[in-house]
Amino acid sequence: MLNVHLPDGKVLDFPASVTPAEVAARIGPRLAKDALAAEVEIKENSPPAEHVSGKRIVGLDYPLPKSGDVGIRIFTRKSPEALGVMRHSCAHVMARAVMRLFEGVQLAFGPTIDNGYYYDIGLEEPISEEDFPKIEAEMKRIIEADEPFERIEEPREKALELCQNLEQPLKVEHIEEGLAEHEQLSFYRQGEFIDLCRGPHIPAAGAIGAFKLLSIAGAYWKGDQSRQQLQRLYGTAFFSQQELDEHLARVAEAKRRDHRALGKQLELFSISPMVGSGLVLWHPKGAIIRGVLESFVKDELIKRGYSPVYSPHVGRVELYETSGHFPYYQDSQFAPIEMEPGEKYLLRPMNCPHHIMIYKSRPRSYRELPVRLAEFGSVYRYEKSGELGGMTRVRGFTQDDAHLFCTEDQVAEEFRGCIEMTQHVLQCVGMDNYRVRLGFRDPDGEKYVGDPEVWDRAEAALREVCQSMDLPNLEIEQGEAAFYGPKADFVVTDCLGREWQLGTVQLDYNLPSEDRFELEYIGADNAPHRPVMIHRAPLGSMERFIGVLIEHFAGAFPLWLAPEQARVLTVSDKFEDYGRKVEAQFRQAGMRVSGDYRAEKLGAKIRDAQLELIPYMLVVGGRDQENQTVSLRDRLEGDVGALPIEKAVARLKAEIDAKTVRQKFESDAGLAARGSDHEY
Repeated sequence: MLNVHLPDGKVLDFPASVTPAEVAARIGPRLAKDALAAEVEIKENSPPAEHVSGKRIVGLDYPLPKSGDVGIRIFTRKSPEALGVMRHSCAHVMARAVMRLFEGVQLAFGPTIDNGYYYDIGLEEPISEEDFPKIEAEMKRIIEADEPFERIEEPREKALELCQNLEQPLKVEHIEEGLAEHEQLSFYRQGEFIDLCRGPHIPAAGAIGAFKLLSIAGAYWKGDQSRQQLQRLYGTAFFSQQELDEHLARVAEAKRRDHRALGKQLELFSISPMVGSGLVLWHPKGAIIRGVLESFVKDELIKRGYSPVYSPHVGRVELYETSGHFPYYQDSQFAPIEMEPGEKYLLRPMNCPHHIMIYKSRPRSYRELPVRLAEFGSVYRYEKSGELGGMTRVRGFTQDDAHLFCTEDQVAEEFRGCIEMTQHVLQCVGMDNYRVRLGFRDPDGEKYVGDPEVWDRAEAALREVCQSMDLPNLEIEQGEAAFYGPKADFVVTDCLGREWQLGTVQLDYNLPSEDRFELEYIGADNAPHRPVMIHRAPLGSMERFIGVLIEHFAGAFPLWLAPEQARVLTVSDKFEDYGRKVEAQFRQAGMRVSGDYRAEKLGAKIRDAQLELIPYMLVVGGRDQENQTVSLRDRLEGDVGALPIEKAVARLKAEIDAKTVRQKFESDAGLAARGSDHEY
């Protein structure tokens, strides 16, 4: 007897194996009609056969065990999980359409990804975006035909023969190498199209809603640059046209906010092929933003009892062998530099070994703990070229890094302090929509080092601290810990709803251990003890953090961070002397101000300042000169009116000191157009 457990607690009994489709039909005809996929949980007491214990998302034709207990959830288009299944089916439809339109198509892989799907194909003829309309038209014909997705199970030898007959060499190779241990393989057939695939899929193509091809890019077979080059066709799909339209609007807005384009437009940074991929050149305006952030964080560090340090960008390989970073992360590191036989150096991949050696440079007493060492330290990772992306994925980056050495009794309070500082930093840049993810070890994982009892104590301490702080959306993820200890990551949501992992606080019992650096302090009992180490970086890396900020603010930084905070605009050139006097007074107050003294109309000057995202404009004309005022114009709110210079300075200073974040989601083109109507 098979017992099927439903989400509401009801149990349905079946005398033999059934499919999720049959379960849905038993529940009701409406559900049977709307069902698209299911999640099944095979209980441990069910017959093993081809069923594996645990949860999995499956198609409606998946055969359940003949007996035992199975939990099941039926997915309809209202279920978020159904969207991924539908998109995977849409990827198959896209591949089928391409094969109908182009000769000699070799199929690789077609997975779902965040917000869509892609399919890698081998094809001598390059596909371009000009081909998208005809591919989409063919996809529409396939969907309208509403043919079913039929699952086919074949033994290994027949599966190989099928792929050979289909003239799909990439699939043949994958069966021979990637699936070498699988004796039974699955395919999905839809009309004339057959593809090696583990599924699941929706019942038929007619359930696919609105879809859109997005882009085409290059890829390599199995991500190996030495293998065959393929074309990667990206697309997305939703159950309704409205959802697709909203998504495409978000994509367009994300493109407008792309930090790579804005970085060039606003002259914030560049990446030169001559210097090297993934190595950021900070231009003066970008350097101002970075410098202001660094000064802000450094001031906070001093208030919170940190000691600033500096350390070299390279170190002997032996240092990183002791820490475990070499060869543990060897694949993502620059190659060692051999200066003399037997003497090798490494561009540092992490700052922590250097700070450890500062701690270890002399004996330490329990009276001086905690020791908090902080540095804006640059590190280097040789990321694959295909993974690089502007400032958010680079090969050289600077961390707002700090390492704390404390007693075990101090761990909870120090960890709390690190969390509070990260919260403060995020609040001051207006990114207070975040969740905190506690990364704990997987008890069955092999990558973790150290005593399991120590791990248990550390995880319990972190859980207690975070729960006591009432952190937003706190969640625990097993298997997400660093190899040396549990951690708390801040996952920030920007104004477009995208998530970015930024600040982090990590607990470490490993590096201080006798197997690594053998760190000690002399306790109150006059005996040596082992300190606990905390790694923390509120921003993460300056490059990634500022890249995210550029996109979050669309380049329009809050006043305290803006590289140019105000610009003096003269009504005509005869007021240049007074304008320069105003500029000087704002500069003396510590503000970043420039002047536009060109022989241009005021409307053109305002438009340029708007497009360059200058927070405030200080307009000066005859009346202002006579009354010793400035006509203040806010980029977001428009005309403020004439103010005495001292009051205008005080107004801007107050906003800067408070680190006020003001955002208005209005197109810059609209703001510029509105500005051109200004009259004095």
